[in-house]
Amino acid sequence: MKMAWLGSIFLTLLLFGCRKPMETAVDSSASGDGGPTHALAKLPTIKLWLGPQELAAEIARTPLENQTGMMFRTNMAEMDAMLFVLPYTQQASFWMKNCVVPLSVAYIDPEGVIQEIHDLQPGNTNPVSAASPQIRFALEVSQGWFNRHQISSGAVVRTERGSLAETFLGRR
Repeated sequence: MKMAWLGSIFLTLLLFGCRKPMETAVDSSASGDGGPTHALAKLPTIKLWLGPQELAAEIARTPLENQTGMMFRTNMAEMDAMLFVLPYTQQASFWMKNCVVPLSVAYIDPEGVIQEIHDLQPGNTNPVSAASPQIRFALEVSQGWFNRHQISSGAVVRTERGSLAETFLGRR
């Protein structure tokens, strides 16, 4: 029982570590710990709005994209972001393994409402977990972006196609 629990924690951490983009061909190379060894190519993007602020967000949807995210990338522009579409509603947890760019992450519920925001430190392998078990999306931006743009918990994230639920979950 304890081994199954530890295994599920390990898989969760592996899936939701600092992220990076996807290559056109799936990268099968891995480090000794089974993780990615280099950044993947830029992911498809979507425009996001948080109040009057517009971001160009890469979309991480697959297990590989969600696992690698910003790993091995060396910069993130001020108005760029990475949106993680999680496979189900959960108490999400991110870490910064192989990430050198300081980031902030917003944990977002299925309706697109920011529930909490955390700063993440480069290289930190300790997971930063959401307090809420109702997280369906995560949004990574350059560290301090939310503060600089006066975005806090309760803000709603929208896309050029409508709500996050409409855009990614097929519901209104």
